[in-house]
Amino acid sequence: MGWFWADKTSAPHAISSSSATPPPGCPMHETSSSSRPTLFPPRDIAEPPTPSGSCPVRAPNEPISSSGSSTSKSSSLSKLNPLNYMPSNLSQSRDARQTIHLPTEREPSSIPRGDTDANWEYPSPQQMYNAMLRKGYDDTPEDAVESMVAVHNFLNEGAWAEIVDWERRFSRGLGTGWQACRRGEEGWHEGADRLADPRDLAAPKLLRFQGRPNELTPKARILEFMGRMYPAKFGCEPPFDRHDWYVQRRTVDGQTKEIRYVIDYYSAPPEPTGEPVFFLDVRPAVDGPTAAVERMMRWGGDVWYKASGAKAREKASSS
Repeated sequence: MGWFWADKTSAPHAISSSSATPPPGCPMHETSSSSRPTLFPPRDIAEPPTPSGSCPVRAPNEPISSSGSSTSKSSSLSKLNPLNYMPSNLSQSRDARQTIHLPTEREPSSIPRGDTDANWEYPSPQQMYNAMLRKGYDDTPEDAVESMVAVHNFLNEGAWAEIVDWERRFSRGLGTGWQACRRGEEGWHEGADRLADPRDLAAPKLLRFQGRPNELTPKARILEFMGRMYPAKFGCEPPFDRHDWYVQRRTVDGQTKEIRYVIDYYSAPPEPTGEPVFFLDVRPAVDGPTAAVERMMRWGGDVWYKASGAKAREKASSS
């Protein structure tokens, strides 16, 4: 899940639904997906560490070497798009094993790219199917691919909406962020603290992203431990996927900052109608003190607003 391709394509297509079971590695494989949305398929290849003394930033077309020596040996890693760690030349051609036609039209997302003025584009059902085959999922139900793409796109849009919500609170600084958080989540979503500001900052952009399904975040580890200690209160399955999204933030002084967001993907029991449910835990990674303060403000503001009785007092004064 969470695949985007960079090259342009034709207009989006309508996607039909299917009840077929998708292959492992896709959230639709879970018995239980959200009203809030994922990114990225599992990757089995780990990126080698940067040699000591060398520049950690690679040029877009620079091959990735497994040693510090400069070598021209080709590898599977050198063929990956550095923006999304996916093959940059994934075919739209029908596979020889394929028995039904899959659309090749791709749907544009609402997520701005950081390197161009365009938006990221989602893979076509044919590209999704070819990607699954390349990863060894030979049992991928062909009639489920279009539904997989539909869920994939929905989850990505939801994840981006969560990130935009964080950016609206904190892109103008911690002071404005606290004003947005001090009345809790309910006050924010009611619009009470959406402060008017003449400084119309540019919308955030997604620079790149990476799937890390085999690496639990520290928060996920803590919740997993708490679930073992107190299963009645914290018991739940660990996240089935984890992604890192690197976002460009425009600050009030006109500068840009790169903010890493971490997304944990959890399954939940399906709706009574049988629809799958996902829950996403989206937050800025604690790569520095500012991100830690932002997370404490958002969590602490909500807790304090309720625990201090401010919410009850406001309701009493308005009645």
